[in-house]
Amino acid sequence: MNLFSFLGDMLHLGSMLILLFKIKNDKSCAGVSLKSQILFTIVFTARYLDLFTNYVSLYITFMKITYIAVSYYTLHLIARKFKFTYDKDHDTFKIVYLIAPCAILSLITYDRTTIGIYSTILEILWTFSIYLESIAILPQLILLQRTGEVETLTSNYIVLLGGYRAFYLFNWVYRIIFYNWSGKIEMLSGLLQTVLYADFFYYYAKSRMYGKKLVLPQ
Repeated sequence: MNLFSFLGDMLHLGSMLILLFKIKNDKSCAGVSLKSQILFTIVFTARYLDLFTNYVSLYITFMKITYIAVSYYTLHLIARKFKFTYDKDHDTFKIVYLIAPCAILSLITYDRTTIGIYSTILEILWTFSIYLESIAILPQLILLQRTGEVETLTSNYIVLLGGYRAFYLFNWVYRIIFYNWSGKIEMLSGLLQTVLYADFFYYYAKSRMYGKKLVLPQ
């Protein structure tokens, strides 16, 4: 772990906690995409199934447990506790169109040097999670575009997610320079995820510059 990955992790965790705070404080999940949260929960579940079999450090274990716990709790708040505030009329993206291609790609491109059935399954799931994470925010962005006006905490949530990805791009550059690292799947997926955030970041920066509420074009 280096400073870039650590800062990325903190921004990632911060984004999740901000979203959780918004839902709990407002007692509403208005403006939050259940579809995106389902995808992120699938991402963490698939990626961290090695939680009890692959110990790296106390920090990594803590982050894995936290990501899984917070994502499932957020899902519970949206789908159960505050489901009467959920905007199902605008959150209509069919996530199977994102899950299926990622699953197929993971079966084609996973690291085939892995030995053993269990390790191979974990490797396929890890690869699947990398692909899926890169596009999991898409239903959320589409929901916000359909509704137009974006609440401050919701916009901050997305900005922190984008910041997390930006710091991980720096982390990859650092690892390439100093450790001769080659992670093509992570880099390509990370670049795709960054591109998806670019349009939102433009309107966010514009709204901050002029001191106006963030409104996305419909």
